[in-house]
Amino acid sequence: MVEGIKVIPENCKGCKLCVPACPFGAIEIVNKQAIITDKCVLCGACVGACKFNAIVIEKREEAPKQDLSAYKGIWVFAEQHAGHTQSVAFELIAEARKLAQDLKEEVSAVFLGSGDLKGQAKELIEYGADKVYIASDAHLKDYLTEPYSEVIVELINKHKPEIFLLGATTTGRDLASRIAARIRVGLTADCTALDIDPDKKIIRQTRPAFGGNIMATIISPNYRPQMSTVRPKVFKKLQKDPSRKGTVVEIKPSISQKSLRTKIIEIIQSTEKKVNLAEAEIIVSGGRGIGCAENFKLIQGLADAIGGAVGASRATVDAGWISQFHQVGQTGKTVSPKLYIACGISGAIQHLAGMSSSDIIIAINKDPYAPIFDVATYGIVGDVLEVVPAMTKKFKELLA
Repeated sequence: MVEGIKVIPENCKGCKLCVPACPFGAIEIVNKQAIITDKCVLCGACVGACKFNAIVIEKREEAPKQDLSAYKGIWVFAEQHAGHTQSVAFELIAEARKLAQDLKEEVSAVFLGSGDLKGQAKELIEYGADKVYIASDAHLKDYLTEPYSEVIVELINKHKPEIFLLGATTTGRDLASRIAARIRVGLTADCTALDIDPDKKIIRQTRPAFGGNIMATIISPNYRPQMSTVRPKVFKKLQKDPSRKGTVVEIKPSISQKSLRTKIIEIIQSTEKKVNLAEAEIIVSGGRGIGCAENFKLIQGLADAIGGAVGASRATVDAGWISQFHQVGQTGKTVSPKLYIACGISGAIQHLAGMSSSDIIIAINKDPYAPIFDVATYGIVGDVLEVVPAMTKKFKELLA
């Protein structure tokens, strides 16, 4: 049995009390009758708001299972900002190629924007896509939930991909949940690992659960596409190959007026200095071993000396020593810089999961048996309050 929602016409007075109560904008009043659209997620907010018992959530028989044989291929949502493809799209294409080898399927990317998108499509092919669907429209220039989800849902219903991957970014998380709700499939969010079950030939999606204390592997055996959002920097993108050939499919998007209820007037770039750990090539992180919040100045000093960003362990964030934007780990940012310097970090498994793919890891800790040394390229056993200032001084001399 599954839940459904319906409006009882004889009870509905067209009073509109349910409209503002719906957090998803899923109710419209047509001819003085409430209409529930496919944006509904069965949250029940409208049921409590209706004074006339005109809206009810009811149990009904589960819909027949899909014909899964019609679904083929692995799709990646190619997120773009200001027309530029985001790095997470290339990372997902690289992982999709590994999955595709087990399934013997092709990898496709979906790029939405405005203007001539053939250049972006070519770049996606060079990074490993076999096919690129491009949809160009003025309303798709910048990301808006409703037009983007409407266009992609139409593409999914028409071309039937078996797997659909999106980045676990602000955009990807917003878009994936809306698409999954519209096409009535499951969604595994914030994945850190993907692989194919060798027997069932379905995707196994691994993500942290219970505050990062366990890793859960989730499957979606009965419905397609199998959908996942994946953390940026978990996978490494392939080397760009300008000689690669692929297919570009141009889509003429049909965007309904009801999807255009909001528009972007202007995008204002923040003048505040932001922490962009995901893109940083050098990260200097501080843990409990630095002693107090004041000592993050030493971490900042070393990061400034070598052109790096400041990271932190969850313990220091929870203690209020530094903001959550700096947190590295399962419940923070997943990073993969060229150089990661861990200062006073013991190496809890949750932290290691967020940075162990770094090219070079330098660990500084007084405890020679700290787990961080197990993944470190180089280890320094010593007091971080002495070692870090000495490193900062030496780097300044070398780089002067």
